[in-house]
Amino acid sequence: MSRLVEHILIVALTLTPLRAQAQSPPNLTALTGLAPVAALPNSPEGKAALDANLKVTGDIQSGVLQQPLLMSFPEQQKLALRDCFITDGNATQLADGLGSKLGAAYQEMAQYKDPKTFTSISRSIADFIGYTNNIAKSDSNAGKYFFANATTNGKTPVSEAATAILTANAGITDVFGKTYGRTAGSQGADSYGNSRPFQTEPRLIAFRGEDYFGRPSHSLDWLRGPNQNLFDSPSYPSGHTTYGYTEAVVLAILVPDRYQQMIARAAEYGNDRIVVGAHYAMDVLGGRATALHAVAHLLANDPAYVGQTRKNPAVLNEMSHGADKEVVITDYPAALKAARADLDAFLSGACGDTVSACAAADSGRFKDPAANEALYNATQTYGLPVVHRSTADMKEDVGKLAPEAGHLLTAAFPSITLTEANAILTETEGPGGSFLNNGSSFGVYARLNLYAAAGRAAVLAASRVKTETNDRSQIQHER
Repeated sequence: MSRLVEHILIVALTLTPLRAQAQSPPNLTALTGLAPVAALPNSPEGKAALDANLKVTGDIQSGVLQQPLLMSFPEQQKLALRDCFITDGNATQLADGLGSKLGAAYQEMAQYKDPKTFTSISRSIADFIGYTNNIAKSDSNAGKYFFANATTNGKTPVSEAATAILTANAGITDVFGKTYGRTAGSQGADSYGNSRPFQTEPRLIAFRGEDYFGRPSHSLDWLRGPNQNLFDSPSYPSGHTTYGYTEAVVLAILVPDRYQQMIARAAEYGNDRIVVGAHYAMDVLGGRATALHAVAHLLANDPAYVGQTRKNPAVLNEMSHGADKEVVITDYPAALKAARADLDAFLSGACGDTVSACAAADSGRFKDPAANEALYNATQTYGLPVVHRSTADMKEDVGKLAPEAGHLLTAAFPSITLTEANAILTETEGPGGSFLNNGSSFGVYARLNLYAAAGRAAVLAASRVKTETNDRSQIQHER
């Protein structure tokens, strides 16, 4: 073990709740990328996509659509109920993607004791996860009321710069409410706009199970309250999905041997938001793109994303009275390196072998690569029809449009170059032309297939390591 890894107890949520405020430059970038949804009613293709969005959402929620899930649909409903809670402080609910051995070790140490108290493996890991989640969450939260009624909080109008985003796209607010017959403020609708599926779908399947803490629960408890009241919470994009992909990618990068499995867990988590009735397929796709875009810019050390002051809760006994601690990450790759060192040390010590060996020892639901890939592929576009024909019939050059995206691979597989990583992302792109894939830099993130890309990157990295090892052996032999 390279260093002593400290088990710490943290109080309150990872980061203080976001308050309504003027959109930051990264927020405006994300809003611009998400804005094509607001223009969908302007074209026959867009209207068809909106119709398909409602249908596929309802078919998934009711179980009519036979998705290639990793468990039976009744069991998936139970997991969706548990996944309503967000363990954003330590990503522990997502850590089953690390496999039965590593995941168990992680979840044994990083726990939520109750909705407001959690433990983490080390301060570096807690701060790294917390800062990353806060940045991505800020982009996602900025979209909620913006696309509902062009406000920051339901009441305060957005800035002129933000308003111009809608104008430039000839977009409208409350696109889901207006399309699905639940305009803002009407009976049964969200007061602000963009009513959720449980308000617009003609049929809702409600179910019982246990919540994340093992207590009896009901799906309606997480839609209408008391656990979470989403009745007046605009739908687009999915904040849960943004969290799920953000922290799953963080764990994937920290434990590269489980990269693909973590991406499958992210896809499952986002899909669970549809199963429970809280989100549309479009919400999930928007949340995924938002997460990948934000994490890529962090990994690239983009000045607009690093250097911000965020509130992380204090470690008990580390600071007096449990006061919040200000966290500023100015060098994101350095913070990643520190968190990885702590996690590697902990996991290898906990499993009694190398992380790679323990990663391969998996008897859980993510043990079958073919099943994982099928699940991910089913969520890539959700079968929604093409809206932008110009991108549907071409491969988009990731290196030219979104060069920072390659860091999503190089951070986990440092032996490959950024150019190679972007080439892999281009070669493995999912279907083009989706409602977000309009030729923009952000739109590229909507079609990235990190599951396939990580597989190719891992093979290239392994072959490179093997070649370097053989070269060293040859040199030693000649000596």
